[in-house]
Amino acid sequence: MSTSSLRSFELVKDVYWVGARDVSRRLFDSLIPLPLGTSYNSYLIVDESIALIDTVNPGFEDELIGRIRSVTDPSRIDYVIMNHAEPDHAGAIPAVLSIAPRAKLVTTSTGARMAKLFYKVPENRVQVVKDGDSITLGKRVLKFIEAPMLHWPETMFTYLLEDKILFTCDFFGAHVAQGLWSEDVDGIATHAQRYFGEIMMPFRANALSALKKISELEVNMIAPSHGPIYREPKEIIDRYWKWARGEVEKKVVIAYVSMWGYTRNIVKLFSDELASEGINVVLHDLVVADLGDLAKDLVDSSAVVIATPTVITQAHPLALQFAYLAKLLRAPTKYAVVIVLYAWGSNADKQLEEVLKDAKIELVGSIKINVVPDVQAANNLKVLAKELAKRVMSG
Repeated sequence: MSTSSLRSFELVKDVYWVGARDVSRRLFDSLIPLPLGTSYNSYLIVDESIALIDTVNPGFEDELIGRIRSVTDPSRIDYVIMNHAEPDHAGAIPAVLSIAPRAKLVTTSTGARMAKLFYKVPENRVQVVKDGDSITLGKRVLKFIEAPMLHWPETMFTYLLEDKILFTCDFFGAHVAQGLWSEDVDGIATHAQRYFGEIMMPFRANALSALKKISELEVNMIAPSHGPIYREPKEIIDRYWKWARGEVEKKVVIAYVSMWGYTRNIVKLFSDELASEGINVVLHDLVVADLGDLAKDLVDSSAVVIATPTVITQAHPLALQFAYLAKLLRAPTKYAVVIVLYAWGSNADKQLEEVLKDAKIELVGSIKINVVPDVQAANNLKVLAKELAKRVMSG
């Protein structure tokens, strides 16, 4: 891409988006699928002093600098605000500091240590700020809000007082590469929930603390560092309150693996029984399931059902992986059921029950079926489904 053809987008007077869109990226953190790519949002504020808020992923430095150059000479930058040290947002810091010799890197004390570790930024080029500190650019003032563990310990938000714009880095983000504004992205609520499940769900207590802090601010615009910008921020803030509180729906996720179709048949019986009790049932075949979709559905599910065949006396690895995922992401899920199919012997139920116990998810019941359910096993499945439905409906 020719840098001479790059352009910025003005959000309000003298505040610009100068980031990059990575339309071809398909995996994040060697774990999270990116079916729609992602963006690395960076923001330029032009005043008597010039501030750049966050940068871009390594490999996109020329694009960032080209967009900045469409507004002003990059060497005039006075401040580079590092809300978060992860390379997708801070990877271009060395390039920017080299082209802007008077620029100071502004970050938290923990961020200063990470800037030195990751990017070799010397101490004399760092300005440490703490919660409530501010920098006057001229007519505008930037205020800093510490937001640790959202999702790294050094994270902070930056608030532009006069325009009431909140720059939140990963918080309120979404992994999509298209659309500058949230209203231009189809299904933005789904993308945002998916992102919350993947990134923020393990840190719900920290998210609540941050939401309480920003509730004291008047926010006209939320500008995250992934995905679109919100000109009407109330809806995404309300959603984050719900997700951070762990408010769940009358919803059950059934995650299953089926090698020869027997487990799938059992899942159909169980899911039909749940649905007949008024439960919203979401099925995920773990052979083809997208991890992001699993994370999205764990955000607001009351219960999970894990159904697995036996592989050499153990749970299928994909079923065990899902149980670990629910534990790792600290889903607000309250209840679980384990269904194991076996031919001659299995410890799969014990394996899964141990992980669920560590995840602090209450086991409503566990059932083992010898390939095809007889009349008694079918009745046990029905009774277990009714009991799970009862728990879910009662909250």
